[in-house]
Amino acid sequence: MKVEPELRELYQEMIVDHGRRPRNFGRIEPASCRAEGFNPLCGDRVTVYLRCKDGRVRDASFEGQGCAISVASASMMTEAVKGKSREEVERMFDAFHRLLTEENATPAPELGKLKVFAGVREFPSRVKCAVLAWHTLKAALSGTEETVSTE
Repeated sequence: MKVEPELRELYQEMIVDHGRRPRNFGRIEPASCRAEGFNPLCGDRVTVYLRCKDGRVRDASFEGQGCAISVASASMMTEAVKGKSREEVERMFDAFHRLLTEENATPAPELGKLKVFAGVREFPSRVKCAVLAWHTLKAALSGTEETVSTE
């Protein structure tokens, strides 16, 4: 998907806004699951906290530090997964990963606002920044105890 110039500015504004004022930043107490992620390429670190019940993500948050893309991705991801079933979250993960890694990928409808990250594909070194929180989310849902790495 080629990002139109007029949309690029809007997309950049959304990423900058979430990067500067992340939503759902902080620890959930008690969290039913959590995982840590690290991007050794640029030093981004994230911890994802989830409160799950009856097969659904009831609440989601994160802590960490990183570039604007990494923080914005975690912020928008936590907003997007709240209330979703594990299966819906898996589909979102797959769709987001395809959007950032496959040439000519079109945004899946379940991504909603997350399609703003389509432009990141044009900067291969930043893709790992955008997917870090997502891989960490997947690890939290699966109960992985090891730190997730984008390498």
